[in-house]
Amino acid sequence: MFILSAATHLPNLVWCSSGGFSVELIHRDSPKSPLHDPNSTPSSRIRAAAERSRSHAIYFCDAIRKARLSSSALPMDDANNFYSDITPNTYEYLMSFYLGTLANKILAIADTGSDLIWVQCVPCKECYPQSAPLFDLQSSSSYKTIACNTDSCSILPQSSCGSSSQCNYQYGYGDKSIVEGILSTETIGFDSTGGRQVQIPTTLFGCTHQSNGTFDKNDAGLVGLGGGKLSLIRQLGSTIGNKFSYCLPSSTQTSATSQLNFGSNAVVSSSNAVTTPLISGSPDTFYFLNLEHISVAGKIVSVGKPMQAKGSAQGNIIIDSGTTLTLIDDNTLQALESNVKSSISLPQVKDPNDVFNLCFDVSRTGASTQFPEITFQFSGGASVALHQPNAFVEASA
Repeated sequence: MFILSAATHLPNLVWCSSGGFSVELIHRDSPKSPLHDPNSTPSSRIRAAAERSRSHAIYFCDAIRKARLSSSALPMDDANNFYSDITPNTYEYLMSFYLGTLANKILAIADTGSDLIWVQCVPCKECYPQSAPLFDLQSSSSYKTIACNTDSCSILPQSSCGSSSQCNYQYGYGDKSIVEGILSTETIGFDSTGGRQVQIPTTLFGCTHQSNGTFDKNDAGLVGLGGGKLSLIRQLGSTIGNKFSYCLPSSTQTSATSQLNFGSNAVVSSSNAVTTPLISGSPDTFYFLNLEHISVAGKIVSVGKPMQAKGSAQGNIIIDSGTTLTLIDDNTLQALESNVKSSISLPQVKDPNDVFNLCFDVSRTGASTQFPEITFQFSGGASVALHQPNAFVEASA
């Protein structure tokens, strides 16, 4: 199983009267970002991205392996446009929304590779420190816990019954981060272009009381945008036509903006757009595609195929907004590296970050260096050519 990067760029959500809303995307390293780190370097960003991506890959492969072995719409005031500000952080995306009767503003990680929506709540023992106040469930009259004998509780990967028969969860991520708390319902709100909040009542979310991992002080939780039943996407369901889309600017386009679109806004109308089918897979959290081959300067590199469950078609790659690098199997990677090496007439050197196998010395040629075009060919005739900054990065100056 491979992982295709859908990350390194960041999100404002805008709801339109025809039943859709959009999120403005801003590159995570853009000077426009309020959390931009002027001291970061291409080298440090690559190293951090590689570490997170590899951790995610291990988690995803384990989840898919286990799944194969075991093998309603919400009310919505669509008369107003509403949106959610998205800002960059150490993680790829942070999105804002309001929670509870008092409409506390929450800034949380947006993640297409998981389902559970959660925030840190009072009391929070052994939790990572966050800048914003913890969500106080006692201050919200719309907060309710979910019982452990419900269908909603059974959907969780790991759950147990609490002392008051509430549904307790333990939810893990690819980088070994873990959160524990109580599955609950609450009203989630978004800013409206009409000047008032649009509210979505009885949204399932997790009230986290214990957390451990690589979370950042700037985020107060996480919004799962995966395909599973607990995700924001599935809970909005037919309200958004069960669809969303996004378009990401290149890492070199620091002043460019783009959007994450939901519902009727989720239409990619560019003349350069290509389409490929989403493939149903297990677990249903992940968005699977079929990658047919990769080409380097026109030379075809065959791609490994997944072990298929009986009578079902399986994709061989998934898209995840929380994984920066594209990860492929060893055999495909070796063939790809071989073709890249034969296409570049530059001395090969050791990666100073000790992250990548293939590294070239461009100190003598600089900007005049010509790199081969790398193209990903997906099923349905979808051909995606990577621009040079998307395939080759500066490891050190």
